[in-house]
Order: sequence, then C-alpha cells, then structure tokens
Amino acid sequence: MVDRDGAPQPVISVPDGWPAHPDLSLALNRMGTFDWDLDSGLMHMDQSALGVFDLHRDEYDDRPGTLAARVCRAEASRLDTLVSQAFKGDRSHYGVYFRIQRRDGSPRWTHAQGRIHRDAEGRARRIIGVVRDAEEELTDATERLELDEERRRQTGVVERTTAILAHARTVNDVIDVLKDAQALGHLGAVSVMLGLVEGGRIHMVAEGQSDAYVPEFRYTRIDAQFPMSESVRTMRPVFISTREEFKHDYPVLWPHIEPLDVTSAAYLPLIAQARPIGAIGLLYSDKDGFTPEERNLLVALSSSIAQSLQRAMLFEQEHDLAEGLQQAMLPRRIPATPGAQIAVRYRSARMGRDIGGDWYDVIPLPGGKVGVVIGDVQGHDTHAAAVMGQLRIVLRAYAAEGHTPATVMARASTFLHELDTDRFATCVYAEADLATGVVQLVRAGHIDPLLRLADGDCRRLPVAGGLPLRLSAEFGRLEYPVTTVELAPGETMLMCTDGLVEYPGTDLDDGVRELTGLIMDGPQDVQQLADRLCEVYDERGGGDDMALLLLRRRGSETPRTAGRLQQYVAQSDPDGLFAARHMILAAVRSWGAHGQAEEIELAADELITNALLHTDGGAVVTARVLTTERDRRLRVEVEDTSSALPRMRDAGDDGVSGRGLVLVDRLAETWGVESRGSGKSVWCEFPLPDGESD
Repeated sequence: MVDRDGAPQPVISVPDGWPAHPDLSLALNRMGTFDWDLDSGLMHMDQSALGVFDLHRDEYDDRPGTLAARVCRAEASRLDTLVSQAFKGDRSHYGVYFRIQRRDGSPRWTHAQGRIHRDAEGRARRIIGVVRDAEEELTDATERLELDEERRRQTGVVERTTAILAHARTVNDVIDVLKDAQALGHLGAVSVMLGLVEGGRIHMVAEGQSDAYVPEFRYTRIDAQFPMSESVRTMRPVFISTREEFKHDYPVLWPHIEPLDVTSAAYLPLIAQARPIGAIGLLYSDKDGFTPEERNLLVALSSSIAQSLQRAMLFEQEHDLAEGLQQAMLPRRIPATPGAQIAVRYRSARMGRDIGGDWYDVIPLPGGKVGVVIGDVQGHDTHAAAVMGQLRIVLRAYAAEGHTPATVMARASTFLHELDTDRFATCVYAEADLATGVVQLVRAGHIDPLLRLADGDCRRLPVAGGLPLRLSAEFGRLEYPVTTVELAPGETMLMCTDGLVEYPGTDLDDGVRELTGLIMDGPQDVQQLADRLCEVYDERGGGDDMALLLLRRRGSETPRTAGRLQQYVAQSDPDGLFAARHMILAAVRSWGAHGQAEEIELAADELITNALLHTDGGAVVTARVLTTERDRRLRVEVEDTSSALPRMRDAGDDGVSGRGLVLVDRLAETWGVESRGSGKSVWCEFPLPDGESD
C-alpha cells in the first residue's frame, strides 16, 4: 500500500466487525432506544432498553404501564408529572433522571431523554428517545449521599402531603390541609393560597399564614395580569425568583406584595383530566430562586393536590345529588299537629353517591289523631331509594284510610312482597291520640323507640315486634302485635334508624345507651334536641344514613273536654284485652275521672269479657265523652256481632259467673243495650266532674 506520493505505507490490521454496529455501541454503554406512539399508547423498546430496566423480552408487552413495576414508587408521581408537562406544552424534548428497581430489589439510577414529535397543530403525537444506565454518573459518594438525602426529603414532602390529603373528603378538608402550618411548613412557605376556577374566573378560597390575601382580588379573571391567572391560563407553573421580577412582571399586584417580606413565589396550576381546576400560590420570605429539584418537587406536589381537590369536588357533587334525591322522596313539610311538638331530621351517608332507604313520615288521621313512621329499606343505592318512595306512599295511604296500626303494617308488607323486589324494610308505626296520650305502636324488625319523661329521664320503650316488611308476607306471618302506651304531657317519644346508634367500634346496645345519655343531657325543645343529635352524628363521620323523628306531647294545649277512643279486641287475644284496659285508664285520667278509675275499668272489663265469652267474634270497645248543657259523661260501649241480648241473673252463693251485669249495674250510673244491624252494643255511663283535671 502506498500513499499519494507513492511512498509505501505500513499495513494496519483491524479487528473483525469493525466499525461496531450502532446497536452494539448502545448495548455496551448500557443505552437503549424507545419509540412511544401517544395515540395508541404503545411504546416499543429495543433489547438494550429492556436491559436497562432489567426486563426480558417476554416480560414486556409494549405498554408503558408495564414499566411501572420497575420504577421506584417515590419517583413515579414526579416522573409522570414531568413527562406530562413536557408533551402538554410546546417543548420539543425533555430529559429526566429517576431510579428504577432491579430484579434483585436494588435501585439503579437511570436517565431518559426524548424528542417530541408534534403535528401541524402542535399536538404531541410521538416521542422517540434513549434510556440509559446513569449509575456511573453518580459514583462520587458524597454527591450521591447528598442527592439521596435531597431525594428522600422531596419524596417525604410528597408522601406526607399525599397521605394527609388522602383523608380529605371535601373541598374544605383540602383547604384545611393547605392552611395548616404543620402540614406544609416543611416547604418553607410563609403563605399558601388556593384559587378555584369558577365560571371563567378564579375564586380565592384560602390564604395561609401571611397577610397576602387581598379582598379586592377575591375574584380575578383568568386573562388578568396575575401570576395565578397566568399559571391557570397556560397550565404551567410560574416561578418568581426575586422581588424585581414581581415588580416588573406583575405591576398590578406589586403594591400589595411590596409591604410584605416576600422574596420569591411559586404559582402552580392544579390540573385534573387535562383541564385546570385551580391554582396554588406559595410565597417565600428567605428564598432566592428555585433549584431544578425544588421545581420538580413543587410540580409533583401540585399534581397530588389537584387529584385530591378533584376527588373532593366530585365527592361533594355526588353527595349533594344523593341527598337531594333522598330529600325529594321525603315529606316536603310536616303538618301542624295540635297538642304536639314534632321534629324530623334526615342525614345521608358521607360516602359519596350512596343513597339510602331511610325515611320518616307524619300522617294526620281522623279524630285528631296523628300517625308517625320511621323506616329503613335494605341497601344503599337508587333501588333502595325508589322502593322507599313507593313504600312510604302506600303506608301513608293505608294509615289515612283509618286502618288499625296492625293492619297498616300487614298491608304494607304485602305490598312490598308483591312489588317483586328482593329488598326488605324495617319500620315502626305509631298512632297517637294526643287528647288522651294513648299511643298504639307496631314494629317490624326495627329498633325500639325511646321515651324521655317529663323530668328528663330516658328509657327504652319495649315494643312487641313482627318480621320486617316483605319477609312477613313471604313467610305468611302477617300478625303484628300492638303495644299500647300512654304518653303523658311533657313526655317525648323518639324514633330513629340504626344509622344514629350503630357506628364502627360499638354494637347496637352500646349505641342505644349512648343515645339515651345524649337525650337525657340534651335540651328540652325537640327541635334543639334533634339538632344536637345530628351534630353528634356528623362528628362521627356518618357512615350510614339516618332518619330521626321526635314527638312531644304538650300538656297545656291538649284538649280535654271531648274525645273518642276505639280499640278492637279479638277472641283469644290477651294482648288486645290488655290494650283495651290501658285505653280505658288513659281516657279516665285524661278526661278528669281519677276518682272513678277503678270502677270504670272494672265495669268496662266486665262488658268486654261478656262479649268475648258469649259471642263467636271479637268486640269493638269505644270510650267517649258526652257533653250536654247539664253535665259531662264518660260512656264505655262494647259492640259485638251477636244479636242475643244480655240479661241479669242470680249467680248464687257459689256461682263463678253471672255477676258481670250485676257489677256493671252497681258501679255505673246507668247502662243499657242498643241493637245494631249486625249485632248489639252494651254501654254504661259515668258522670264526669265539671272542672278539668291536671
């Protein structure tokens, strides 16, 4: 071989395979390539790139999400935010250092660099780049320790703040976190401001520890010359490193910043689902500029705040929708009830879109009576709410027709069974005669009511119960026993659903005992007491929805000059007989015949017993007041279906029967028998005092 001058040149030997193929050069330097198609979401990685991530070819499916298992958890949020900011803006390339976790669990520093390809409209379509092992770049021990420490601090900031925000359910919860000096104090900011985008403007909703909040700027336009407006408008962070930048770039805001000890600021857009929902502003008093690590930290932090804020906003919207739907199915107003104070409340569960089946109702009844209902349909969804709405309407209709409480409950159960739903419902229905204080209750699988006495003491009110609605019809057990109690003037009956007494960490009995204590210590006014119980419910977090009804009998407004009570007693029904006796005693006390209570009760008992023993059916017992110009009388009537008239007879010295009408004749002022179309009515009368009794 000779040169151009003809002089001989030495022969130079080269190794085989020279020059090296580019793929070999990349592999030897632990460097690979990737091609990310943003439209399809697929990312191709060559063998060298997979080697950087310590992955085999059969372990990767061309989807970026598969790489998440290799990226350290603390780095994932920062990496996603930086890449997203890069291709959402107008940048043509980006570079980022991050750590991956190798197959053996050890970390490795990695560097990725990509070039962004955009279409004619500037939208990012494709990213082509390289990824390489950056471990050797950080071999210096001191530098690595310092960098690791900084990374740990930055990661700690994001993790602690994210952990706190994870418990924020409402926008106010997020605001409280941002205003808490301890929560974000490690950022070194002297003031934290939060603005939300509302109708083309930014609404300033929170200001932190400094006096940087300006009332005149509570609402600002997005196109205004303010740093927060600029960050929302461009969806990019705005970093102000010096006071001179403040003065030069934002002259309108500068007069309000100048008196403050502020040297720098950061305004970060809060972006969720590719749209700005607000911005956060951080003011510093001892910082000059921001390092790349600090900027990355703030960008990652703003991403976490944005996600929490959007979650809180969606939660409030869904909760308002659920509560509005539930409230629309409840009575719009409570009718005025003479002789009583009534308070009702409803609280939906604090679980977002969950809708419950709890309800209450107040039903005016014939004869001045009132029916009150509390119930709970199984489930927490729209189906439960729909069933509740239908069940409330039919139960109200049955009660308004004048059916007895047991019949109302049985028919409601049958309706729910025929509705062809798999849901059952628990319920308590009470029919109250406020003139006498007699309350007849039926219970279908629900918790017992509570009774607060006039002196403030409170106790559980045992009510005989039947199966829940629908189940009683399904199993053919539609008998609902009636419990009769007397509600004295000044006493309050409370009915509620289990959301008020059941909550995490306690059982039903403990919850009832705690509720009993709250009622005893609560205010006398039923409206104030209902508000107090709702406050306690809200403080617990409200894991389940809750309905509440309080009925207080007024003593001074209860009419006593007239009235009518009626009770049906079936044959072989000792509970019905007891209820009728209780009704008679309540009427005696209410209508001012205390001195004749024993005589009236005994005479009534004899008439009822005769009807049950000597006829083939039950009896209807009626107690009423007859008022004339001369006097007032209490009449007790017992009606049966037999046409055979009773007669007085001599029972003899050893007779065990035959004394009933003799006793009635001796005890009552007068008595008699009236024929009815379907039977007869035996009655007796007792004079009442002219004055009213307390």
